[in-house]
Amino acid sequence: MIEPVHPDPIAEAGRQWIKHGWADAADGMTAITAIMRTQQILLSRIEKALKPFGLTFSRYELLTLLSFTRSGALPMAKASARLQVHPTSVTNAVDRLESAGFVKRLPHPTDGRGTLVEITDDGRAIAAQATAALNATVFENPGFEQPELDSLIGMLGRFRRDAGDFGQPEPATHD
Repeated sequence: MIEPVHPDPIAEAGRQWIKHGWADAADGMTAITAIMRTQQILLSRIEKALKPFGLTFSRYELLTLLSFTRSGALPMAKASARLQVHPTSVTNAVDRLESAGFVKRLPHPTDGRGTLVEITDDGRAIAAQATAALNATVFENPGFEQPELDSLIGMLGRFRRDAGDFGQPEPATHD
């Protein structure tokens, strides 16, 4: 763990923004910098929980995504879209997971150009163990009170939607 710094360097940066004539941008800079630092802290906690399993967060996400599917397999392009990462990132994760015996590549049954990635029994087991560790050490106590979590989920969801990260759900149709 990094030794705490006093005073808060992000708050100090906000004061410096104001001092240098950028008052209109100071709150935005302070909030965004705080979000980025928070992401670093949370990712460090996640990586510490996953290290005993030989997983990074991106590999864990792919295993978990595959474990949630009915068949345990997805086309690599679909996995890329669902994880919102570049196809190269999925390929790299699959390479590592495949060498560990946690997934395997299969030819797509209907698209000769496509490849499926399928979770193995070992992959399911390691995903379940890693999820238990993450739940116990990070997700069940993320460092925010429930009202703060509710607010964060709402704020960040609206931000992501407005940024085009996802669209409005399709209205239900009755056939």
